[in-house]
Amino acid sequence: MPTAILTGQPVPGSSIEGDLRSLGYDVRTAADPADAETLLAQVPGDQRVALVDARFVGHLHALRLGLTDPRFPLAAVPGAVTAQPAGRQALTRAVARETSAGGTADGGAPARAQSSVGDVDSLADRVATALDGEGTDVHRPELGSLVAAVPADPQARNEARQAVASVDDEAIRLKSAVKARDGFFTTFCISPYSRYIARWCARRGLTPNQVTTASLITALIAAGCAATGTRVGFVAAGLLLIFSFVLDCTDGQLARYSLQYSTLGAWLDATFDRAKEYAYYAGLALGAARGGDDVWALALGAMILQTCRHVVDFSFNEANHDATANTSPTAALSDKLDSVGWTVWLRRMIVLPIGERWAMIAVLTAVTTPRITFYALLIGCAFAATYTTAGRVLRSLTRKARRTDRAAQALADLADSGERGLGFAAVLKKPARRLPGFAVPAVALLGGALVVAVSAATGPSTPWPPLAALVYAVTSGIAVARPLKGALDWLVPPVFRAAEYCTVLVLAAQADVNGALPAAFGLVAAVAYHHYDTVYRIRGGAGAPPAWLVRTIGGHEGRTLLVTLLAAVLTASQFTVALTALAVAVALVVLVESIRFWVTAHKGGAPAVHDEGEPA
Repeated sequence: MPTAILTGQPVPGSSIEGDLRSLGYDVRTAADPADAETLLAQVPGDQRVALVDARFVGHLHALRLGLTDPRFPLAAVPGAVTAQPAGRQALTRAVARETSAGGTADGGAPARAQSSVGDVDSLADRVATALDGEGTDVHRPELGSLVAAVPADPQARNEARQAVASVDDEAIRLKSAVKARDGFFTTFCISPYSRYIARWCARRGLTPNQVTTASLITALIAAGCAATGTRVGFVAAGLLLIFSFVLDCTDGQLARYSLQYSTLGAWLDATFDRAKEYAYYAGLALGAARGGDDVWALALGAMILQTCRHVVDFSFNEANHDATANTSPTAALSDKLDSVGWTVWLRRMIVLPIGERWAMIAVLTAVTTPRITFYALLIGCAFAATYTTAGRVLRSLTRKARRTDRAAQALADLADSGERGLGFAAVLKKPARRLPGFAVPAVALLGGALVVAVSAATGPSTPWPPLAALVYAVTSGIAVARPLKGALDWLVPPVFRAAEYCTVLVLAAQADVNGALPAAFGLVAAVAYHHYDTVYRIRGGAGAPPAWLVRTIGGHEGRTLLVTLLAAVLTASQFTVALTALAVAVALVVLVESIRFWVTAHKGGAPAVHDEGEPA
């Protein structure tokens, strides 16, 4: 249980002790600053601790934001400062300095901390100021109209209490549970009521992870309904998919409402979104097959297109989020358009974010056929991918950003190069360094286009696809032979994804036997999971998956070469069995390692994070 140490003289009518207990704190009262230091030393180092002024007046939610958010080692609001285990040493040092200085700042005049109402000398505020002075990062939540103050006199206290009474902090808490930036469908059709579902869940002790799991189960049931191939099943599938999305919004709103953030929760939320959507694609394909229509190629194409869209988003963001001089006329124009109301919603809708996409899939499933649903999905996603990628290419060409070593390493990790690609990179490092900047993504694109085109033109049972895959391994090695810091080098990972996935799709389609495309769907899904897992590890600050994992599953160029070899030497039926076995093997290896990592990270006290949802 976290511990709160009350400092200063309590005032009549104060509710601060009860508020702290309602937030789960064990409350102890310090007689003076020296006593506060003693009580602080008695709290175990693996527990959160807070210093709170007994004269605090403010909203309960202001205290909640300042004292319970698990994402920040140190946080403060006027009149209160808190530290998680990672920030305990810094807090202890700051309290010791303030105590030894006799309650003065820098050994001089008494330190003062400005509160939202009134001005008073508060140990908690002085400690927060001291932490700032030594360069320690102290999170200060945006309170908006919420009140947090340590009033200096009875008049100021009455004014603060009146300010508290005039603002409904529960309404603000509900409003802040909704993401500030979301799609049109989510904002206007889901969030107006899902926030109340989130509050209902919070009051019954449900966790975001439980709601996330319920959303996954609902989506899997929806996929099962779609797999029946009946009109009733399709209608039920569409309705359940929408309900799954409602729960998907609710879990994030519950996390923000109750400040229940965790590393494991962010991973579950992100990976389950992918599992739900792609399982639904498979359900639609199975349902269509029951009606005599084979749409597995369309289902696999939709999964490939959506995954490549995400990789474009991830790569671009990783390449640019910490770049210096990161401005461009294109970005300035985009910001200007965002200031015009209707253009904001139009631009969010045309990129077909998850809300609009799932709503379209659900409606089309209920009223049309799986084939029409996939056609609409492919057309919509293709347009969105073209729009977003073109805009990002234009931004990259017009900005003068200098990318960091961290960004280059993130792109190299996202590239997922195996031993063959890295071996060619080592051999060809010197000539690769002499290539102009634009040549890196161009070489990657030419190699990827070659293996896909040759596989499509010659098909399986010929030596040409393996030879093209070997050339692809060489070009992919050239592409990663130097740090990926060029203006368009963020295109390298999505090019690799498209080349590998499309090669599998083309060869499976040309095998022309039952089961080949479903097996290919399973293989691409397993590999895509590995690529998404890489993204989420990088986002969480954990770096790429271990090198042994990448070696074991071959790297993108190794898997491409293996699939083309299998297609060349095996019969169509044998190739289908081989794809199935490869899909199972890859899935087992990446899932076991991924689950081990995220569960260990969660139990090991990794910094809590919150996934704000897919960018597209």
